[in-house]
Amino acid sequence: MPAISYNDIDPGKKAFIFELDDVLYPAKDYYYQIYYLFANLLEYTEFNSAARTTELMIDTYIKKGAGKVYSELVSQLSIEEKYRDKLEIMLLTSRLPLKLLLFKNMLSFMQEVVTDRKRLFIVTNGSPQQQLNKLRQIEWHGLEPYLTCYFADESLPKPEPDVIHLLMKEHNLDRRDLLMISGSETDRLCAETCGIDYINTGEII
Repeated sequence: MPAISYNDIDPGKKAFIFELDDVLYPAKDYYYQIYYLFANLLEYTEFNSAARTTELMIDTYIKKGAGKVYSELVSQLSIEEKYRDKLEIMLLTSRLPLKLLLFKNMLSFMQEVVTDRKRLFIVTNGSPQQQLNKLRQIEWHGLEPYLTCYFADESLPKPEPDVIHLLMKEHNLDRRDLLMISGSETDRLCAETCGIDYINTGEII
């Protein structure tokens, strides 16, 4: 099935709402770089092999998710609990070695939205501090002035509709003006609750 392009979208739409992780860029690109930095910290302080630690962290992320990574380090490499806080701080604040890159098709789509003088919003769940750290390290190719970001956890996380209602009020937008682009059941339910149209990011990427 061919990807959806901007030209396929209802021209009546005035604004587009995106999630961040695995919608605009691959979330793993953020986590893997943090794991590399953390593994090198452990190599320096505990003389663990950075390569082995990084490999275990990435493998655990793939198979079990980010929430299980540190417990696996404790189990497999006997890493002390005292370093857990350091990893959590790094996940919130670290400067990455490399910029995070947008999905190519998503970048093109967003550029066309801006060229058509329409609005771009990012409405993201998760820790506002961590999500902001990610946003600051994405290579936006000049899109920054056209982006408005809302951190849903500052009100109520999606699928609760509060953050979308706030967005509509602050920018004088109606439900029919909006299109949400995301890849999760959470966001699909949020869009349904708000009565706005929804497209799965996989149809664009």
